[in-house]
Amino acid sequence: MSENDITKKSSETDWSALEAMAEEEIDYSDIPQLSDTFFQQARIWKPQKKVSVTFKVDEDVLKWFQAVGDDWELRIQAALRLYAETHKKAYR
Repeated sequence: MSENDITKKSSETDWSALEAMAEEEIDYSDIPQLSDTFFQQARIWKPQKKVSVTFKVDEDVLKWFQAVGDDWELRIQAALRLYAETHKKAYR
């Protein structure tokens, strides 16, 4: 497995320990405040009509999304939406 292999998990978070903590015990001090610019540029994505499609995807990409969590299909949807929103002007 190469150093850049997409299937390699990058998180070293102890998720079970974090889930066992009470909200008050979690240290948020290293998370920066969100700026006004963030909120000015933020978008709310309203649910759209879903359609089923079938297409081929590289196996390592699919495995990475599946390894991240059970909501892998939602994550792929979010990635596709973000790409589409980012590139809309370029393809008009």
